[in-house]
Amino acid sequence: MSEPPPVAELARMRWPDIETSPRRLLVVPVGSLEQHGPHLPLDTDTRIAVAVARRACAGRAGVALAPAFGVGASGEHAAFPGTLSIGAEALTACLIELGRHASLHWPAALLVNGHGGNATAISSAIDRLRYEGRVCAAWHAGLPGGDAHAGRSETSVMLALDPGAVRLDLAAPGETRTLTQIMPVLREHGVRAVSANGVLGDPAGASAAEGEQFLARLAAGLNGVIDRLLDPR
Repeated sequence: MSEPPPVAELARMRWPDIETSPRRLLVVPVGSLEQHGPHLPLDTDTRIAVAVARRACAGRAGVALAPAFGVGASGEHAAFPGTLSIGAEALTACLIELGRHASLHWPAALLVNGHGGNATAISSAIDRLRYEGRVCAAWHAGLPGGDAHAGRSETSVMLALDPGAVRLDLAAPGETRTLTQIMPVLREHGVRAVSANGVLGDPAGASAAEGEQFLARLAAGLNGVIDRLLDPR
Protein backbone atom coordinates (compact mmCIF):
# COMPACT_ATOMS: atom_id res chain seq x y z
CA MET A 1 0.00 0.00 0.00
CA SER A 2 1.51 3.34 -1.05
CA GLU A 3 2.21 6.09 1.47
CA PRO A 4 -0.15 9.09 1.39
CA PRO A 5 1.30 12.32 -0.05
CA PRO A 6 3.05 14.50 2.53
CA VAL A 7 1.33 17.44 4.17
CA ALA A 8 3.29 20.56 5.16
CA GLU A 9 2.04 20.96 8.74
CA LEU A 10 3.10 24.35 10.04
CA ALA A 11 3.43 23.28 13.67
CA ARG A 12 6.06 20.67 12.76
CA MET A 13 8.17 22.95 10.59
CA ARG A 14 11.09 25.26 11.39
CA TRP A 15 11.23 28.86 10.30
CA PRO A 16 14.33 28.56 8.06
CA ASP A 17 12.64 25.73 6.18
CA ILE A 18 9.55 27.87 5.69
CA GLU A 19 11.58 30.89 4.60
CA THR A 20 13.35 28.92 1.86
CA SER A 21 10.29 26.96 0.72
CA PRO A 22 7.60 28.07 -1.72
CA ARG A 23 4.73 29.79 0.07
CA ARG A 24 1.47 30.03 -1.83
CA LEU A 25 -1.39 29.35 0.61
CA LEU A 26 -1.94 28.91 4.34
CA VAL A 27 -4.90 26.70 5.24
CA VAL A 28 -6.43 27.16 8.70
CA PRO A 29 -9.04 24.68 10.03
CA VAL A 30 -11.65 26.31 12.27
CA GLY A 31 -13.73 24.07 14.50
CA SER A 32 -15.47 24.06 17.84
CA LEU A 33 -15.52 22.48 21.27
CA GLU A 34 -19.15 21.65 21.84
CA GLN A 35 -21.46 18.81 22.72
CA HIS A 36 -22.14 16.31 19.97
CA GLY A 37 -24.72 14.13 21.64
CA PRO A 38 -23.83 11.42 24.15
CA HIS A 39 -21.88 9.39 21.58
CA LEU A 40 -19.43 11.78 19.86
CA PRO A 41 -16.51 13.77 21.31
CA LEU A 42 -16.67 17.50 21.91
CA ASP A 43 -14.04 18.24 19.25
CA THR A 44 -15.89 16.48 16.43
CA ASP A 45 -16.15 19.59 14.24
CA THR A 46 -12.47 20.35 14.67
CA ARG A 47 -11.43 16.79 13.83
CA ILE A 48 -13.51 16.83 10.67
CA ALA A 49 -12.18 20.23 9.54
CA VAL A 50 -8.59 19.08 10.11
CA ALA A 51 -9.11 15.74 8.35
CA VAL A 52 -10.64 17.30 5.26
CA ALA A 53 -8.01 20.05 5.15
CA ARG A 54 -5.21 17.51 5.49
CA ARG A 55 -6.55 15.47 2.58
CA ALA A 56 -6.91 18.54 0.38
CA CYS A 57 -3.46 19.94 1.24
CA ALA A 58 -1.61 16.67 0.74
CA GLY A 59 1.07 16.77 -1.93
CA ARG A 60 0.60 20.45 -2.76
CA ALA A 61 3.83 22.43 -2.96
CA GLY A 62 3.64 25.77 -1.21
CA VAL A 63 0.46 24.92 0.71
CA ALA A 64 0.85 24.76 4.50
CA LEU A 65 -1.65 23.46 7.04
CA ALA A 66 -1.87 25.56 10.21
CA PRO A 67 -2.92 24.22 13.61
CA ALA A 68 -6.68 24.22 14.08
CA PHE A 69 -8.53 27.05 15.73
CA GLY A 70 -10.41 24.72 18.07
CA VAL A 71 -12.82 26.93 20.04
CA GLY A 72 -15.46 28.77 18.07
CA ALA A 73 -18.89 30.36 18.37
CA SER A 74 -21.04 27.69 20.01
CA GLY A 75 -23.42 29.64 22.22
CA GLU A 76 -26.37 27.56 21.03
CA HIS A 77 -24.84 24.56 22.82
CA ALA A 78 -23.97 26.41 26.04
CA ALA A 79 -26.53 24.53 28.15
CA PHE A 80 -24.55 21.30 27.72
CA PRO A 81 -21.58 20.83 30.08
CA GLY A 82 -18.22 20.74 28.32
CA THR A 83 -19.11 23.17 25.58
CA LEU A 84 -16.73 26.14 25.36
CA SER A 85 -17.46 29.16 23.19
CA ILE A 86 -15.81 32.53 22.62
CA GLY A 87 -18.75 33.95 20.66
CA ALA A 88 -18.97 35.43 17.18
CA GLU A 89 -17.48 38.83 18.01
CA ALA A 90 -14.34 37.42 19.62
CA LEU A 91 -13.95 34.77 16.92
CA THR A 92 -14.18 37.45 14.24
CA ALA A 93 -11.48 39.51 15.93
CA CYS A 94 -9.19 36.48 16.34
CA LEU A 95 -9.54 35.44 12.71
CA ILE A 96 -8.91 38.97 11.47
CA GLU A 97 -5.68 39.20 13.47
CA LEU A 98 -4.66 35.72 12.36
CA GLY A 99 -5.30 36.64 8.72
CA ARG A 100 -3.35 39.87 9.02
CA HIS A 101 -0.32 38.11 10.40
CA ALA A 102 -0.56 35.21 7.95
CA SER A 103 -0.44 37.71 5.09
CA LEU A 104 3.08 38.73 6.16
CA HIS A 105 4.39 35.39 4.93
CA TRP A 106 1.73 33.83 2.68
CA PRO A 107 0.08 35.53 -0.29
CA ALA A 108 -3.28 33.87 0.46
CA ALA A 109 -5.15 32.23 3.32
CA LEU A 110 -8.07 29.81 3.43
CA LEU A 111 -10.30 29.14 6.44
CA VAL A 112 -11.73 25.59 6.50
CA ASN A 113 -14.79 25.69 8.72
CA GLY A 114 -16.21 22.62 10.43
CA HIS A 115 -18.95 24.28 12.52
CA GLY A 116 -22.00 26.05 11.15
CA GLY A 117 -22.16 28.42 14.10
CA ASN A 118 -18.84 29.95 13.02
CA ALA A 119 -20.18 31.07 9.64
CA THR A 120 -21.15 34.63 10.63
CA ALA A 121 -17.81 35.31 12.29
CA ILE A 122 -15.86 33.84 9.38
CA SER A 123 -17.82 35.88 6.85
CA SER A 124 -17.17 39.09 8.80
CA ALA A 125 -13.47 38.30 9.11
CA ILE A 126 -13.11 37.50 5.40
CA ASP A 127 -14.93 40.72 4.46
CA ARG A 128 -12.58 42.80 6.61
CA LEU A 129 -9.42 41.10 5.38
CA ARG A 130 -10.47 41.50 1.76
CA TYR A 131 -11.31 45.15 2.38
CA GLU A 132 -7.74 45.55 3.63
CA GLY A 133 -6.44 44.07 0.38
CA ARG A 134 -5.60 40.58 1.53
CA VAL A 135 -6.34 37.45 -0.49
CA CYS A 136 -8.44 35.10 1.59
CA ALA A 137 -11.39 32.76 1.32
CA ALA A 138 -13.48 30.36 3.37
CA TRP A 139 -14.89 26.91 2.77
CA HIS A 140 -17.62 25.40 4.94
CA ALA A 141 -17.93 21.65 5.44
CA GLY A 142 -21.43 20.50 4.65
CA LEU A 143 -23.18 17.58 3.03
CA PRO A 144 -26.43 18.18 1.14
CA GLY A 145 -29.13 16.08 2.74
CA GLY A 146 -27.07 15.36 5.85
CA ASP A 147 -28.62 15.85 9.28
CA ALA A 148 -27.74 18.96 11.20
CA HIS A 149 -25.77 17.87 14.25
CA ALA A 150 -24.38 14.59 15.62
CA GLY A 151 -26.65 12.53 13.40
CA ARG A 152 -25.86 9.89 10.82
CA SER A 153 -23.49 11.93 8.65
CA GLU A 154 -21.19 13.22 11.42
CA THR A 155 -21.29 9.86 13.18
CA SER A 156 -20.26 8.10 9.97
CA VAL A 157 -17.39 10.50 9.40
CA MET A 158 -16.14 10.01 12.96
CA LEU A 159 -16.36 6.22 12.55
CA ALA A 160 -14.08 6.59 9.55
CA LEU A 161 -11.65 8.91 11.33
CA ASP A 162 -11.51 7.45 14.83
CA PRO A 163 -13.93 4.62 15.60
CA GLY A 164 -12.60 4.34 19.14
CA ALA A 165 -13.92 7.83 19.88
CA VAL A 166 -17.50 6.90 18.95
CA ARG A 167 -19.83 5.35 21.54
CA LEU A 168 -22.41 3.68 19.33
CA ASP A 169 -23.93 2.06 22.42
CA LEU A 170 -24.98 5.56 23.51
CA ALA A 171 -26.13 6.78 20.10
CA ALA A 172 -29.81 7.69 19.95
CA PRO A 173 -32.02 9.89 17.79
CA GLY A 174 -32.64 13.43 18.88
CA GLU A 175 -34.79 16.13 17.31
CA THR A 176 -35.52 15.00 13.76
CA ARG A 177 -37.57 17.94 12.51
CA THR A 178 -35.89 20.19 9.95
CA LEU A 179 -33.82 23.19 10.99
CA THR A 180 -36.44 25.45 9.44
CA GLN A 181 -39.07 24.01 11.77
CA ILE A 182 -37.03 24.32 14.96
CA MET A 183 -34.97 27.44 14.21
CA PRO A 184 -37.15 29.99 16.10
CA VAL A 185 -36.89 28.03 19.36
CA LEU A 186 -33.26 27.10 18.73
CA ARG A 187 -32.25 30.72 18.17
CA GLU A 188 -33.97 31.94 21.32
CA HIS A 189 -33.29 29.10 23.73
CA GLY A 190 -30.50 26.97 22.26
CA VAL A 191 -30.18 23.34 21.23
CA ARG A 192 -31.13 21.83 24.59
CA ALA A 193 -34.58 23.39 24.32
CA VAL A 194 -35.32 21.27 21.25
CA SER A 195 -33.18 18.19 21.88
CA ALA A 196 -32.57 16.74 25.32
CA ASN A 197 -29.59 14.67 24.17
CA GLY A 198 -28.13 17.36 21.89
CA VAL A 199 -28.62 15.43 18.66
CA LEU A 200 -30.32 17.08 15.69
CA GLY A 201 -30.96 14.07 13.51
CA ASP A 202 -30.61 10.32 13.93
CA PRO A 203 -27.27 8.47 14.00
CA ALA A 204 -28.89 5.14 13.13
CA GLY A 205 -27.25 3.43 10.15
CA ALA A 206 -23.95 5.28 10.45
CA SER A 207 -20.91 3.40 9.17
CA ALA A 208 -17.22 3.95 8.55
CA ALA A 209 -17.69 3.11 4.86
CA GLU A 210 -20.29 5.82 4.51
CA GLY A 211 -18.01 8.17 6.43
CA GLU A 212 -15.19 7.58 3.94
CA GLN A 213 -17.55 8.46 1.12
CA PHE A 214 -18.53 11.67 2.91
CA LEU A 215 -14.88 12.56 3.51
CA ALA A 216 -14.05 12.01 -0.15
CA ARG A 217 -16.89 14.31 -1.21
CA LEU A 218 -15.84 16.99 1.26
CA ALA A 219 -12.20 16.80 0.22
CA ALA A 220 -13.18 17.07 -3.44
CA GLY A 221 -15.14 20.22 -2.71
CA LEU A 222 -12.26 21.76 -0.79
CA ASN A 223 -9.80 20.76 -3.50
CA GLY A 224 -11.78 22.81 -5.97
CA VAL A 225 -11.55 25.91 -3.77
CA ILE A 226 -7.79 25.45 -3.30
CA ASP A 227 -7.31 25.00 -7.05
CA ARG A 228 -9.07 28.28 -7.72
CA LEU A 229 -7.03 30.14 -5.10
CA LEU A 230 -3.76 28.81 -6.48
CA ASP A 231 -4.71 29.48 -10.10
CA PRO A 232 -7.41 32.20 -10.19
CA ARG A 233 -7.55 32.45 -14.00
